[in-house]
Amino acid sequence: MEPTRLLPIIVLFSLVAVEYGGWALLGFLTGRGELGAFREQFFRAGHAHAGVLLVLSLVYFIHLERAGYSEGMQWLAGLLLLVGVLAQSGGFFVHLGVGQERRSSAGTVLTRSGALLIAAALVILAIGLI
Repeated sequence: MEPTRLLPIIVLFSLVAVEYGGWALLGFLTGRGELGAFREQFFRAGHAHAGVLLVLSLVYFIHLERAGYSEGMQWLAGLLLLVGVLAQSGGFFVHLGVGQERRSSAGTVLTRSGALLIAAALVILAIGLI
């Protein structure tokens, strides 16, 4: 199966997981548990980044198909993007679990690394569309 067909399917199932995360967050916000201000802030950030970046990736895959890259390059670019999305949004959740206020952690390193991977994937797509 081509990457521009399989990877969007993975994204759509991932969006269902993000919806579940929104449901869990709503539970915390309506009194079915407590996160505390610090953890709530990072839960919201991770959840929001995951949703927005996954929707971005659906648009990305439409354009990746038009970039004229080989199937191998499409796999590389698509996986680079998805790993970046997982790393950037996942880093917020890692920081929520192990981080401390106003201090860097493995989560913040993961979030920054994810941003770099996403940027690389976007540059690859832009070059292919030129």
